[in-house]
Amino acid sequence: MAKKFGKENKDAQKSSYADEVKLLKAKGPARLYFLWGQEDYLRDQFIAELEKLCLPDGESSFGFHRINGPDVDPKELRNSVDALPFLSDRTYVEIRDADLGKADRADAIISALGDIPDFCTVVFAFNNEYEPDGRLKLTKFLRSDGHEICFARQAEGRLSGWVARRFEACGKQVDSDAAMRLIFLSGSLMNRLIPEIEKIAAYAKGDRVTVSDVDAVANRIPEANVFELTSLISARKFNSAASFLADIMADKDNDPIFILAILGAQMRRLYAARLAIEKGKGAQYLVDEGICKTSYVANKELEAARGYTRRQLAYAVRLCADSDYKMKRSTDDTAEILKEAVMRICAKMSNA
Repeated sequence: MAKKFGKENKDAQKSSYADEVKLLKAKGPARLYFLWGQEDYLRDQFIAELEKLCLPDGESSFGFHRINGPDVDPKELRNSVDALPFLSDRTYVEIRDADLGKADRADAIISALGDIPDFCTVVFAFNNEYEPDGRLKLTKFLRSDGHEICFARQAEGRLSGWVARRFEACGKQVDSDAAMRLIFLSGSLMNRLIPEIEKIAAYAKGDRVTVSDVDAVANRIPEANVFELTSLISARKFNSAASFLADIMADKDNDPIFILAILGAQMRRLYAARLAIEKGKGAQYLVDEGICKTSYVANKELEAARGYTRRQLAYAVRLCADSDYKMKRSTDDTAEILKEAVMRICAKMSNA
């Protein structure tokens, strides 16, 4: 029978990527893995380590089997699991993005996985948008009989250190402020940061990358753009805010409903930051309460919140909620509703 990892499973999700790689190299491949999480770069790195241990010749080996979802044929899975190794010590079976909700196939798939041979490793891997549904029979099975690893976004210190090492590989040193600025502007997912690091390293004239280098060429995620918008409003630069909003909306990938949702979330964070200021709390309080993910972001939220009163932010939070309802319930132009919301927030600030 396949080895059960139930108790190890809980610890594995709490462990770091480095701990998981050490465990893999010390104990060798397990029979069954359940891999998911937002940080797909680390997931792919772990899979590469698994493949190297199972199949020294890589995916060209006869022992490599891949089944792409969402549908998984139980018979194909059974044949892949039972296939004897050829020119290698192990068989490796990788199932990508399977639909675990197919109730009519659950029992057959569980049966195929119920007696994985010692020479076989089976990996269920999911993209970074996947969230396990613990109610599903197959999810319960993978969690109880497999080794589950959630590849979560990396902590601030670990990620900034990784960014520094990536810049070093490009022949550049990076200021700590510049590394945090890049993470803030381009997001914390490693696969998204890698091309940005390469682009900035090529752009930077000197041996050291600065904040100005990052600002000059880094692509910005929508959350960073909305933060910039609310910071302009906080500084009462209303014309600049209107111009910046126009730039955001000029990008056809920025759906007004999505941007309004980000704006509403940002206003709620600013409201929480304003309350923290009034209570004499600092950045660590916002991190501890789960309002901000990093102290860098928390400090920026506190800085922006100082330009608002609590009443102004409460108004903005309610207005965003009302505008969201209006967007989803009426036939009005969603872009115009978003513009109106931003202009009304500016008007509330200017009349204070």
